[in-house]
Amino acid sequence: MLLNIQVLYSGYLAYETHATSLRQLMFFRGLIHLIPTLLKTPFDTHYLILKNLSFISTFKPNTMKLLFSGAAFIALLSLSATTMAQKVKLKDGDFSPLKSETEVNIEFTYNNMGVGKYKDEADYLEKKRADYNKKEDGRGDVWVKAWVSDRQGVFEPKFIELFSKYSNMSESKTAKYTIIFNTWFTEPGYNIYISRENAKISGDAVIVETANRNKVLATITVEKAPGRTFGGYDYDTGSRLAESYASAGKALAKFIKDK
Repeated sequence: MLLNIQVLYSGYLAYETHATSLRQLMFFRGLIHLIPTLLKTPFDTHYLILKNLSFISTFKPNTMKLLFSGAAFIALLSLSATTMAQKVKLKDGDFSPLKSETEVNIEFTYNNMGVGKYKDEADYLEKKRADYNKKEDGRGDVWVKAWVSDRQGVFEPKFIELFSKYSNMSESKTAKYTIIFNTWFTEPGYNIYISRENAKISGDAVIVETANRNKVLATITVEKAPGRTFGGYDYDTGSRLAESYASAGKALAKFIKDK
């Protein structure tokens, strides 16, 4: 991220040469101070910020093109930094027998999972339940139920969909091998439009024989699988985490297929 900031700083210094007035020069220099905020907001937000500045209409066409391409550059680097943060690595074992299969069983667990700053998911859920119930009676209870039901209803199907697509293995309960994906950390993130933090999940994919779960082939760790929707309209926690599981499924599939 530090490298990206340095690149962006250099880029906007170059844009200063296109300023035709002191006002425009000060505007370009002001953008440098906005870089940390812009890196946390979706590209369409950058466009709205720039569009609604009254004096921007005084810029020459070439300057405008450079300005919006600069905002696009920020969005691209932000996405690149998020993608680079994700890590997939073989923890132990040998998963080569799985590579020749055309189908696999996939199951999910959430054992010993931390959430955000909470080491224990139960503590996080109790805090959220209490906070929401204070605002509206029963709202916290509904939220907690949705937190759990989204796993089977949204997160797991997303993971399976992307894993199947990139591994060329269909999901089958009768497959020879089973992948048990245990999520041990969840960062729900947030999105309040002017500021955001992407969701992230980390977990271990344990590959076992379906008929004999004690026969473990390998364990693969997926860390910090990012979750955000295109355009940044993921104000709901569930939609952000659904994308995290999609990212994790895709990353795991490519790792197994390419290694």
